[in-house]
Amino acid sequence: MVEMELSRRKSSVLDVKLGFSLMCLMMFSTSVMGRFVVEKNSLRVTSPDKIKGTYDTAIGNFGIPQYGGSMAGAVTYPKDNKKGCKEFDEFGISFKSSPGALPTFVLLDRGDCFFALKVWNAQKGGASAVLVSDDIEEPLITMDTPEEDGSSAKYIENITIPSALIEKSFSEMLKKSISNGDMVNVNLDWREAVPHPDDRVEYELWTNSNDECGVKCDMLMEFVKDFRGPAQILEKGGYTQFTPHYITWYCPQAFTLSRQCKSQCINHGRYCAPDPEQDFSTGYEGKDVVLENLRQLCVFKVANESKKTWAWWDYVTDFQIRCPMKEKKYNKECADNVIKTLGLDIKKVEKCMGDPNADSENAVLKEEQDAQVGKGSRGDVTILPTLVVNSRQYRGKLEKGAVLKAICAGFEETTEPAVCLSGDVETNECLDNNGGCWQDKAANITACKDTFRGRVCECPLVDGVQFKGDGYSHCEVSGPGKCKINNGGCWHESRNGHAFSACSDANNGKCQCPQGFKGDGVNTCEDIDECKDKKACQCPECSCKNTWGSYDCSCSGDLLYIRDHDTCISKRSTEVRSAWAAFWVILIGLGMASGGGYLIYKYRLRSYMDSEIRAIMAQYMPLDSQSEIPNHVNDERA
Repeated sequence: MVEMELSRRKSSVLDVKLGFSLMCLMMFSTSVMGRFVVEKNSLRVTSPDKIKGTYDTAIGNFGIPQYGGSMAGAVTYPKDNKKGCKEFDEFGISFKSSPGALPTFVLLDRGDCFFALKVWNAQKGGASAVLVSDDIEEPLITMDTPEEDGSSAKYIENITIPSALIEKSFSEMLKKSISNGDMVNVNLDWREAVPHPDDRVEYELWTNSNDECGVKCDMLMEFVKDFRGPAQILEKGGYTQFTPHYITWYCPQAFTLSRQCKSQCINHGRYCAPDPEQDFSTGYEGKDVVLENLRQLCVFKVANESKKTWAWWDYVTDFQIRCPMKEKKYNKECADNVIKTLGLDIKKVEKCMGDPNADSENAVLKEEQDAQVGKGSRGDVTILPTLVVNSRQYRGKLEKGAVLKAICAGFEETTEPAVCLSGDVETNECLDNNGGCWQDKAANITACKDTFRGRVCECPLVDGVQFKGDGYSHCEVSGPGKCKINNGGCWHESRNGHAFSACSDANNGKCQCPQGFKGDGVNTCEDIDECKDKKACQCPECSCKNTWGSYDCSCSGDLLYIRDHDTCISKRSTEVRSAWAAFWVILIGLGMASGGGYLIYKYRLRSYMDSEIRAIMAQYMPLDSQSEIPNHVNDERA
């Protein structure tokens, strides 16, 4: 079977998805079999009781697994199209859930077509997740995508639901329960699929600079451009430690002088990459790819020394845009121009790259080959591209939102940065019945908050106003500011450009009709007619006119209304009073100025003049009780 052959190839260190011909596979194969690790998540059966328990599943390498979260659903096993190789519409089957019902998990049998096609057909039929039953008793394997071609690429990139492979014995238990009429409810749990020991995530991207390898290269280039922003935010904030890696192979010694090895390898066959076009007679050669891979590694190392590790994302993105193979710009000259624009030291990059013609090891690429071998819980890296988060290989679609969710799942709970709570990774559970949380529809406020680990019900902070409560049944304003939110639930109305509200922060948000109104303050506040109730304008000369929320009083003739005294006075008398007031203000001011001048004369000038007179008199006759008087006149003459 095609499906079986494709799946079982994952245990080999070289994957046909890397684009090698059969000859290249034989040439570059190593003498040691690789250790491909199957990444798993748990499935917990919640009903029926007889099969309750937790079981392992192998995460599919396509679609979007809900890393950090979980998903509950009801399992169904279709009566027709059991392998899912055809569209379910042809059989009149729909997996769309009714409102209020659990999402549908479709159980399908393995065989006859690719895993991804089964999941795509189920997704179009309305399934929320897919479980594929293995057809033999064996250790779980990873369901991967088929060889890229025009037909498969169209649906692989559009698969958005998670999928998993389950063991044959477990699937038989599910099928038996379903045939007996039992409701089979399960919970897919990805919360432990990524280790989350602390507040920093370490992740790696095994990538390639080749941009002419088909759908996988296009997908990788698109991902790098889309993920650059979140990656740099996480790196600059110190939340993550990112490391790029590149896969290389060596050429067996017996073939180092062959045309194939010379065109695909550097350092005398030690580091090789497949020919981009898989045609040795045209276009770029594999060694061109190896050199650019090496340059990108050295750009990362130089940027890391400058404490700007995030610059790698800028270089790779700009190189893809400015130096594509199809425009014949995939070369050193174009790469150097990109490095210059980023302000990196070209000489340091060239020194890091070393001599590609030397018959010796390259320290950077030797380190990469060693890193390909799995260590600890991480298996060998044999598939491009591969993302590794906290030493666990990522499974699923290489897409910004899905990858960000996996990285965010690697943080210890409550230590996630703000980017992990953004719309890119939200679960959208609040869209369905507000997630069962409290909400104020009138003010458009909700306690439901989507996160990558699922929704939480927390009373919100709105415009600086904090709500408090359990988040499920009630949330109330705590502290000042209640009137900012929907007028504190009190009566309010606007008319003729004036707004009135029965809510007052000075009164702790209590609903009380404002001055000029009467009512309960919550539902109604009616305008008081001060004129009709004779509460204003009671003087004989007064004329009263009621306005909304207030009143206007006027006086006949040339009389002026004084509101504080509820009386009318003559405008002339007012003017006379104002004139006399001005006169007395001026008069008093002049008096104060005169008094001030007299004081200055008395205490300042007079004192000085007395001193001068006494000094002159002392020249002609001695004065009693004064031994010596300063002689200012003599001083001046001197």
